Amino acid sequence: MHKVKVGMISFAHLHAVSYLQALALRPDVELVGIADENRERVEPFIQQHQLPYFADYRELLAGDADVVIISSENSRHAQMTIEAAQHKKHVLCEKPLGLSREEMRLMIEACEENGVQLMTSFPNRYIPMVVAAKEAIDRGEIGRVVAVKATNKGEMIGGWFNDRNLSGGGALIDHTVHVMDLLNWILRSPAVEVYAESCSMFHDIDIDDAGMVHVKYENGIIAALDASWSRTHAFPYKRDLTMEIIGTDGVISIDYFAQINEVYSEATGHAEWSYWGDNKDEMLIDDFIHCIKEGKPVPITGEDGYNSTVIALAAYESIRLKKTVSL
Repeated sequence: MHKVKVGMISFAHLHAVSYLQALALRPDVELVGIADENRERVEPFIQQHQLPYFADYRELLAGDADVVIISSENSRHAQMTIEAAQHKKHVLCEKPLGLSREEMRLMIEACEENGVQLMTSFPNRYIPMVVAAKEAIDRGEIGRVVAVKATNKGEMIGGWFNDRNLSGGGALIDHTVHVMDLLNWILRSPAVEVYAESCSMFHDIDIDDAGMVHVKYENGIIAALDASWSRTHAFPYKRDLTMEIIGTDGVISIDYFAQINEVYSEATGHAEWSYWGDNKDEMLIDDFIHCIKEGKPVPITGEDGYNSTVIALAAYESIRLKKTVSL
């Protein structure tokens, strides 16, 4: 069996852990190492899976990996992706793809010029209820879509997420790109106007922890998104993803994290939700590895990452100018 050799660069983003778990289950994958300047952060995974460790990601890139998965701070995505492409490595890059239009274009161009694939990490596309909603809309079951109301709320993780130089922004960029990718995919129409407002409402931090983003699409659809770090540590589940897609002949409502068991226990002192639904991160990894093995185009490209991130960047520009901005 041909095995795809995979290296992991940085565990700064929490998704790296679930990606590693998904990769470790695959008999057609050989993990060739973890690169992270913070050895303490990755030591448990190095020990558990008996993996080589690289303090400098460039040493991993100099090896024989076919693929690298980049889960670094947002500000480092561009440099790491471009260098990976120059070493002829396929790339799965965490969202947001980059922090400016210019650097995202350089990432995409570097991968194209070096003949490698660039996939943006948007696992929400694999949620079965989202897939079913898209298929129903494509069949015309709710008529013409006219509006979407969405939420993507979570808890404040802290650390580099609160450092604008490393993250590019707060809750707004953290959560907007996920939902905007879904809407770009489902609605099949480019965004043309963005209006947004944000503030620090829930935490004493110098970065946005709440935002409202309104987007107008070329086909006339209006979307409104509530993106925030409003969940407290005591909340039984730390995030949500909901969408209400309104059509001329019906409405589709999606609540991804409704797939839970509710547990009320005196032992913990608060409610706990045990998620039992599909593992979207595992499905994303399965699809990515399959495409690399078969030489097929990845389903969520660098262009997809670009198209969702420019909406978040436009939202911050709208906040700065206090007016609607055009894309």
